[in-house]
Amino acid sequence: MSNPVVELRNVSKVYILGSTEVRALDHVSLKVMPGEFISVVGPSGSGKSTLLSIIGCLAKPTSGKVLIDGVDVTELSEGELSDIRCHKIGFIFQFFNLIPTLTALENVELPTIFAGKLSEWEMRDRALELLDLVGLLDRANHRPSELSGGQQQRVAIARALANDPALVLADEPTGNLDSKTGSEVISLMEELNRETGKTFIIVTHDTNVAKRTRKILYMVDGRLYEDLSQIPTLGEAKDAENKERLLSELEEEVEELASQLHKIKTKKKKMGVKDLRDEILSIRMGVRRIRRRLDEI
Repeated sequence: MSNPVVELRNVSKVYILGSTEVRALDHVSLKVMPGEFISVVGPSGSGKSTLLSIIGCLAKPTSGKVLIDGVDVTELSEGELSDIRCHKIGFIFQFFNLIPTLTALENVELPTIFAGKLSEWEMRDRALELLDLVGLLDRANHRPSELSGGQQQRVAIARALANDPALVLADEPTGNLDSKTGSEVISLMEELNRETGKTFIIVTHDTNVAKRTRKILYMVDGRLYEDLSQIPTLGEAKDAENKERLLSELEEEVEELASQLHKIKTKKKKMGVKDLRDEILSIRMGVRRIRRRLDEI
């Protein structure tokens, strides 16, 4: 059996904004097998783009492990991550990100230039082959300003395939296109998935796009779900939040009791009987308080 192209093990990503902690990803685990055609849907701010950044080695997780083609990338240097991004992953963006002063052909050649493994003629042949694959061979010498939005996205798809990556990540690839053109772009990606066997992960807020994929994952409040029935209701989410807060408070109380016990052990010979009795009484009351609060969970 083949290994996953992508594997996330209990991945969390936390951003610190001033005094506020924002948990963009919350203990996410995921396996993506070769050749899968997957979408990730969810509202704005749910963590979709952060998930794609982590998978694409553009950001590191706060905790957990990320494996790309069996390689744990969480401890790699920036140079090693750059090499993985260059050779193993292709990127497609909402706003195309084409260089306006270059032709379609030159834009598609760029990744092969950075990879430095092909001769000048091989790079040109590869770029022409990919433009033909996405139906834009006759636009090879056109600049982005001379292309429609759909054509620019096709060039971006060709560029993503330039170094023959096993994995293609698409962040809202139809978000800047009308519905007809967006549908054509998704059809092209479906065709490429079938013909090349490359793995596609598509982040989208458009359920019509998601329905075209063979597997839909749901992102809600930084957590990933494989089925709608797994997503907690608002009441369940509130209960879970309250329990998490209560457990956090209990953890602090237990640490405080442990500190008191340590104090008694290290200073009991120097403490008077009354002080010792007061400390022991305080610990007993703390234990009772913790027991009562545990009953609330």
